[in-house]
Amino acid sequence: MALMTSRFADGLAVGSDLVEAAENAVGQALSRLSGPADLVCFFICGDDPEDVARAGQAAMKLAPEAHVIGCSATGVIGDGQGVELTPAVSAWAATLEGARLTTFALETLTAEDRFVVVGLPERGGDDHVAILLADPYTFPTDAFVERSVDVLGDLPLIGGLANGLQGRGSVRLFADGEIYTEGAIGVLLSGPVKISTVVSQGCRPIGPSMVVTASEDNLLLELAGQPALARLEDIVSDLDEDDRELVASGLQIGLAMDEYAERHERGDFLIRGVIGIDPDREAVAIGDIVEIGRTVRFQVRDAATADEDLYDLLDAHREELGKVDGALLFSCNGRGSAMFGTADHDPVALRDTLGPIGVAGFFAAGEVGPVAGHNHVHGFTASVLVFSSAAGGP
Repeated sequence: MALMTSRFADGLAVGSDLVEAAENAVGQALSRLSGPADLVCFFICGDDPEDVARAGQAAMKLAPEAHVIGCSATGVIGDGQGVELTPAVSAWAATLEGARLTTFALETLTAEDRFVVVGLPERGGDDHVAILLADPYTFPTDAFVERSVDVLGDLPLIGGLANGLQGRGSVRLFADGEIYTEGAIGVLLSGPVKISTVVSQGCRPIGPSMVVTASEDNLLLELAGQPALARLEDIVSDLDEDDRELVASGLQIGLAMDEYAERHERGDFLIRGVIGIDPDREAVAIGDIVEIGRTVRFQVRDAATADEDLYDLLDAHREELGKVDGALLFSCNGRGSAMFGTADHDPVALRDTLGPIGVAGFFAAGEVGPVAGHNHVHGFTASVLVFSSAAGGP
């Protein structure tokens, strides 16, 4: 629960009457603000997509002077806790004096055998970040985010993939009074507001860093001049029993973001999944395309590693920024109770490290956030948009 005099506040309401829950959650957030709301974000978990739509419509009507965005989800975060797979609404409101906010809705068109995304706002010289909420079933989020530099330059993107308890067709997106059943929506934040991002991928390296010496599409054929599968088997054979179990439950690989670094440790990699092996070619298949010459390092993930990674990143962020006033949290739906045994882990971590600030968000089907200055879509991460006191650049 945020302080009564904060520029950022959150609210949470649990109950099967989603319209009532939306009115309660948004009302809580608005009542705890020190001034008029400029931006309101809300997130709805509900069984019936039409009930979700009605709740979203009600939420948008409560702040007619503010820019409002929201989405459906399989779990929501607010009031210092997470609620999974249960009808609930979380809300977040912010007073951003002097900031410029531009909401947008994106759709995909087919032109000359290729997809074209339309609806992007015009860029300005003082843009800081764009919050992106997307329907994973109808919007090419991975391709759009990976190629965002072509049209958005170095603008950071932060957010998540929405979902619904009924899966495909149940996603609802909301922006400034409109309801969308496909595509993506968001808001561009510009002007005198201090914003930064934290992306916790929660992995720990195993084995040495190695250069890719042969590859084909998403197949690693050789690592450091040896068959990739043989390299992996050597690494696994040297692990203790606990780490071997982590490898068996879901091996990851890190792609080094700075090839010129003397060492590559935890946090220096973009994490991608290992999705299979090809014994005939002694190759390892991963969830990305890696060029020859790239440095990689195998990784494992567990609750302890993910916990340590998030706390370390947030502690460092707080020390660098000083006073933090509010945050939006986009946490993977594979975290929460599935990873930590509790849905509250990530919001509690933010409260422990950043203080009793206004924090809300949702459990996403994929998270969007920058790593080493480049936007990516992630899995099993906590992507956080942090608002600090002082005006200025990000």
